Amino acid sequence: MKIYLLTHERELHRPTNTGAIAITAGASLVRRVIWERKQPDVELKKLVATGSAALVYPAEESDPQPLDPTAFDNFILLDGTWQEARKIFNRTPYLKTAPRVSLQPESSSNYQLRRNQLQGGLCTAECVVELLRVKGYREVAGDIEARFYEFNRR
Repeated sequence: MKIYLLTHERELHRPTNTGAIAITAGASLVRRVIWERKQPDVELKKLVATGSAALVYPAEESDPQPLDPTAFDNFILLDGTWQEARKIFNRTPYLKTAPRVSLQPESSSNYQLRRNQLQGGLCTAECVVELLRVKGYREVAGDIEARFYEFNRR
């Protein structure tokens, strides 16, 4: 299993970026890919083209029915502010063809370091934790969750 964080370049320098926690604690399972509109990542394009990776995206009424995350071994998470995530999605044609999965967390987000959070949305680290739990990687998920808890207390 692999989780790809498709990261907006501005996110790399923000002290509020939770993707770094997931990469540090889940190094063998989480990989960062810097989003480039004009030069999309070849590996991600191939994974989407073959149906081998699903895009983790909030369920909306206008979206097609999201698929079950247990059906996939590779996931793409958009890592940035909600506005940047929409920009990445809207300007990356291959993402529009990706199968979509939506997470059903047991509780709401605990992320407190940014304003303008999407109702019902999770930050990057929380999404990684949820995916890892769904796929049975509970120990790694617990480690990332503990690090996120400390990070979020700042």
